[in-house]
Amino acid sequence: MSGTLNKVMLIGHLGDEIKMHYFEGGGSIGRFPIATNETYTSKQTGERVTNTDWHNIVVRNKAAEICEKYLSKGDKVYVEGRLKNRQWQGEDGNTRYTTEVHVQEFTFLSTKKDSMANNQAQSSGTTATPLNPPVQQNAATSTSEPEQEDDLPF
Repeated sequence: MSGTLNKVMLIGHLGDEIKMHYFEGGGSIGRFPIATNETYTSKQTGERVTNTDWHNIVVRNKAAEICEKYLSKGDKVYVEGRLKNRQWQGEDGNTRYTTEVHVQEFTFLSTKKDSMANNQAQSSGTTATPLNPPVQQNAATSTSEPEQEDDLPF
């Protein structure tokens, strides 16, 4: 196999509000952390242990503006993208490094507002389930031909 793959898929909760930066050419970039959890039962103590990992997320242009508008701290989101390593000089003169997930697609899974609405609806006997279609960061729209049915048995 001669190709390579750099793909990350995460489902987690926002750890902070989205920090936006705007550029002179009209572009923008949004950065925010996502927390993912791993829970297991310790064999030694029998207690449930939760480990949290933090991931630096980067979204660009229109996708960043959509995230800023609709997401807030605590919201659950699915992101898909690629890992990028970055380095810079800190104010103290030391070289700093970070690994970021540069988002290509994302889906809002739940927001605090949705959770509060669901809690209120459940207490009144009804349920509400928001549907959020996946949003692709690519601005170009593809003009593909309609798919034809396959005669494959699987």
